Amino acid sequence: MTFHWFLPTSGDGHQVGAATVRAGAARHDRVASVDYLSQVARAAEESGFTAALTPVGSGCPDPWIVCAAVARHTTRLRLLVAVRAGFALPTLLAQQAEAFQAISDGRLAINIVTGGDPAEQRAYGDFLDHDARYARTAEALEVLRLAWQGAPFDYSGEHYRIERGGLSTPLAEPPPIYFGGASPAAEAVAARLADVYLMWGEPPTAIGERVARIRRLADGHGRALRTGLRLHVIARESADEAWAEADRLLAGMDPARIAAAQARFARMDSVGQARMAALNAGTTDGLTIAPNLWAGVGLVREGAGTALVGSYAEVAARLDEYAALGVDEFVLSAWPHLEEAYRVGREVLPLTRIGAAADQPSPVGATAPHAGVGTR
Repeated sequence: MTFHWFLPTSGDGHQVGAATVRAGAARHDRVASVDYLSQVARAAEESGFTAALTPVGSGCPDPWIVCAAVARHTTRLRLLVAVRAGFALPTLLAQQAEAFQAISDGRLAINIVTGGDPAEQRAYGDFLDHDARYARTAEALEVLRLAWQGAPFDYSGEHYRIERGGLSTPLAEPPPIYFGGASPAAEAVAARLADVYLMWGEPPTAIGERVARIRRLADGHGRALRTGLRLHVIARESADEAWAEADRLLAGMDPARIAAAQARFARMDSVGQARMAALNAGTTDGLTIAPNLWAGVGLVREGAGTALVGSYAEVAARLDEYAALGVDEFVLSAWPHLEEAYRVGREVLPLTRIGAAADQPSPVGATAPHAGVGTR
């Protein structure tokens, strides 16, 4: 089990905020300055997290530039830089990765994002449909991996044509490639070209099915593929305290903001976003969808829309449950990201299977859903 944290590059605060857009986002108490993001990164580093993920989109600054700045204020933490495939030539991405590895002492990881909001894609100048975007992503990854080898190469595809491309020397430490997507087109790309396949939090049964399926697909290519799960965390000393915090976050979601967010999600062609939306059905009722798994975040936040809610021991047990299903890595977050990095690192991670002593198994067993606001 490997644990990562999240850098809130669009701003941070005490309410659930949007990750990649400005419209409809909650008011942020804290500006995402380099100083603040570096504090979050150092907190994650000190708390035992391996990497920090950044978002990419129209409402947040360019991840390459932000992460390059943050890297100078950390020493061990990897920066999991989100890159929107197709927005820059993969030959240029290869050079950017080479430069980042040099200035960060080899601490780069890359999260390839294909994009799931057609309106946002068009605003950037991209008019490809869903499956065509994933076909372009596959070509971009093929070119990227060839470029890192250092030897001159030619490439001819539907979206890219390269003549005598490649870095001047092989990249000594090619960064791991993280990649997500719930559609068949996305799974095909991940099985063939990714190092870590990322999923958004769903009930354990659904995650177990997805892990088994993607590994079968990877086996078909003779590859071993790691899997990762993106989740928010609302953990407190007692379950009642944790559910009270979930209720507080829900109370901070204005109905108009929920309606605007749900309308935006409905126009997307992302299968993963549709799966997140189905978990909450756009309503504040019935948000506990599995033991300790709460779908309230997805009412207003795009992308990962679920949170593990409970006592420290309960949250650790749920992480262990996902790990037993084959999840290798977890990308966690909570509001505010600075204080919660310390809390989760200090109170939750040591109770997980990897953090606990071998003869001290993590607690297991379901917890009855809390009966507070929005959790019935």
